[in-house]
Amino acid sequence: MGHDHGHAHSHVDLRAGARHAGRLWWSFGLICAFLVVQVVVGLTTNSLALLSDAGHMATDALGLGMALAAITAASRAKQAEHRTYGLYRLEILAALANAVLLFGVAAYVLIEAIRRLDDPPEIASIPVLIVGIIGLAVNVVAFLLLRQGASESLNVRGAYLEVVADMLGSVGVIVSAVVMWATDWGWVDPVIGAAIGLFILPRAWKLGRSAVRILVQAAPEGADLAAITAALVEIDGVADVHDLHVWTLTSEMEVLTAHLGIHADVDSMTVLNIARGVLNDRFQLSHATLQVETAGNHECEEMTW
Repeated sequence: MGHDHGHAHSHVDLRAGARHAGRLWWSFGLICAFLVVQVVVGLTTNSLALLSDAGHMATDALGLGMALAAITAASRAKQAEHRTYGLYRLEILAALANAVLLFGVAAYVLIEAIRRLDDPPEIASIPVLIVGIIGLAVNVVAFLLLRQGASESLNVRGAYLEVVADMLGSVGVIVSAVVMWATDWGWVDPVIGAAIGLFILPRAWKLGRSAVRILVQAAPEGADLAAITAALVEIDGVADVHDLHVWTLTSEMEVLTAHLGIHADVDSMTVLNIARGVLNDRFQLSHATLQVETAGNHECEEMTW
């Protein structure tokens, strides 16, 4: 027998990442401009705290650049025959790359800090202090630009977390410079640098974990599959629900597919319409593909995978 299919989705003007591309561009410009200053002063003063913050600022710039490239590519790419979902996943790959970069920077800073503790170099504290203050101001501006988008897009969140970590890194640079100026304690600089590295690690882990969950098509965090199944079974005429799958394509794009077994005397279109409403209203799953089949029909169970 033929099977009825229901497909429902909502259209939005812009995806989460694309809505905040303008703010990403402003943040990217500010960070790139300041990065040049930070690297020059860091090398001149030989400050690990400042150089570690500069390294993280460089990953900020690279991360923002990848985020913007992914958003642009995903927005412009047409759904070619071999790309049925376009290039939306590029934004998630960019978020994962950001997490890997954060891990790399944290590892370098920690190793360098341990090396420098044995022989703290002479550091010019006043230039470090001035650059730290300017860096804090730049990061605060970027933080305010990206804060809203971070709650909507994983890609933007990756850039936002890097800015947050770098903002606190700038605070560490300022503290390091002030303490060294007041006490001449050379060991303060590598200790602050190590603290910045340790601060980065858990945030990198959380971002990478979220990206990997999406890439392996795990159910979205917070999705209650048992509750979704129960809600569909409660619909009049539905006998069973099987082959239920829920995954995230990219930020704000969650997808569901399922098979609904219905009684022979039930109108399939009525069931489909009700099911769409339940999924959208109760679970915010607006993109759903549902296959309706007669209860007891086990054709789909013959699949070997």
